[in-house]
Amino acid sequence: MATTLGWIGTGIMGRSMCGHLLAGGHGVQIYSRTRSKAEDLLARGARWVDSPEAVARGADVVFTMVGLPSDVREVYFGESGILSSVKPGTVLVDMTTTEPRLAVEIADRARARGATAVDAPVSGGDVGARNATLSIMIGGDPAGVERVRPLFELMGKNLVHQGGPGAGQHTKMCNQIVIAGTMIGVVESLLYATRAGLDLETMLRSIRSGAAGCWTLENLAPRVIARNFDPGFLVEHFIKDMGIALDEARRMNLALPGLALVHQLYVAVEAQGHGRKGTHALMLALEGLSMAPRS
Repeated sequence: MATTLGWIGTGIMGRSMCGHLLAGGHGVQIYSRTRSKAEDLLARGARWVDSPEAVARGADVVFTMVGLPSDVREVYFGESGILSSVKPGTVLVDMTTTEPRLAVEIADRARARGATAVDAPVSGGDVGARNATLSIMIGGDPAGVERVRPLFELMGKNLVHQGGPGAGQHTKMCNQIVIAGTMIGVVESLLYATRAGLDLETMLRSIRSGAAGCWTLENLAPRVIARNFDPGFLVEHFIKDMGIALDEARRMNLALPGLALVHQLYVAVEAQGHGRKGTHALMLALEGLSMAPRS
């Protein structure tokens, strides 16, 4: 399916994901708020355009991978947004993690223009984006989903159609709830091991292959040990995701006290100036809460 593709958003993950589409032989036209972040893709053959509207005008499938729900709204509904110029028959694919009700709104507005919208948030972080091993959680009309499935296969390995518009975003909220609980467990484990005088690398050799084994332990615990808090996924974006999940939980009359606790700890991480670090920077906040060991 060698179609003309549009891509909007070339951040930590979007840049790699778009690169896989280029490597798959597709023509890609790109727009990003910061052109310098797209330079490597332009050097590989992508074509720059000056607005989301221009992307939509020239593409058969448009992908978006931006930061916040407000960014998604601007890209789709703004004066020079995608929906101002989208052609009938175009498939719009938002891979940003955003509000489920926003995904439904985009789908409704796209349908009114004769287009189809798919929500397809991802999990796997910068590692999954680089290695094309992302888990892609998909919501939308089945015909539209099947049309873009070969493109998803260039970016990910676990592709599951969850249901209608918004179902992909709801599934991503489930994913983020698990990650929140897992992250605090991994960080507290490392704090405990440090205070107990264990060698952290040796401790991990034991627990990573048992029942505690998980992606966070495998991929992020070594970064914490190395004091490398560079982002695979930004603290400020994780706070946004947890906020969406908590808002949806309130709408459904659900109590999620564990998620609320981790959300507040991450707010503390951001308040300490670490919002642009990776999510494993939770370690920094919890270290600050631990008293110095008694002599």
